[in-house]
Amino acid sequence: MHYKDAKSILSSKNGMNPYRGCTHGCIYCDSRSECYGMTYTFEDVEVKQNAPQLLEDALRKKRGRSMIATGAMSDPYLPLEKSERLTRHCLEIIDRYGFGFSVITKSDLVLRDMDLLQSIHHKAKCVVQMTLTTYDEALCRILEPNVATTRRRFEVLKELQSAGIPTVVWLTPILPFLNDTEENIQELLSYCGEAGVRGILTFGIGMTLRSGNREYFYQKLDEHFPGMKQRYMRAFGTAYGIKSPNGKTLGKLVKEFCKQNDILCGTQTVFDYLNQLDRPQEQLSLFE
Repeated sequence: MHYKDAKSILSSKNGMNPYRGCTHGCIYCDSRSECYGMTYTFEDVEVKQNAPQLLEDALRKKRGRSMIATGAMSDPYLPLEKSERLTRHCLEIIDRYGFGFSVITKSDLVLRDMDLLQSIHHKAKCVVQMTLTTYDEALCRILEPNVATTRRRFEVLKELQSAGIPTVVWLTPILPFLNDTEENIQELLSYCGEAGVRGILTFGIGMTLRSGNREYFYQKLDEHFPGMKQRYMRAFGTAYGIKSPNGKTLGKLVKEFCKQNDILCGTQTVFDYLNQLDRPQEQLSLFE
């Protein structure tokens, strides 16, 4: 890793990334794409050491409260967060100023900050989003080698449910010919149901491949699934958006499950929920 003083931390849509780059090693990661302009090795994580101060400066100037989001480009709960604690310091600031918070992660380290997540949710709103791709633990170790396994992420979702923190699952990416089976989707949906998730995102049942992440993905396919790269090249060529051939069937499974279990489904619907800041909970009467 290396340290850097960033010029700003909040995007125009109130997203932030205290870190840039990742050590999770997920073979499909879109953040490796050349279009993001990284000038160093992806695993050499950039630590934006002044992120908390930048965040406080930005929140102090805002006229109204909103949801602050993180995790879209880099997981804020990388292993180095245990020592750097940038994410926790940012949470303390968000809590102090009464803003809402949403995070996307694959790490159980999020549980370390349960005290702040609950405090933020009590004052405004907090949503933890967890990515689930495959029920098969052995396959998970290949696709996502350096993060909590799917089973552990399910346990994290359960703990968040018990603590009163709403959750959303990103059921993506679904990789053609690898995890795009009805059995896999049904098992993951079972996890979602048991964990009481508030919403599920699928982004059309598929994945993305473009210059930068395509080369890394194909390298890993050659390493773990001989012949699979050629199958991808024949089926999809150089397409960016890749849809599973089973997409319609799998999408129907997800929609029916969400309808039956009163779970938010559909990209716009779920993002509207994530971006909406609820009003603070009313103070209980002294006589109640």
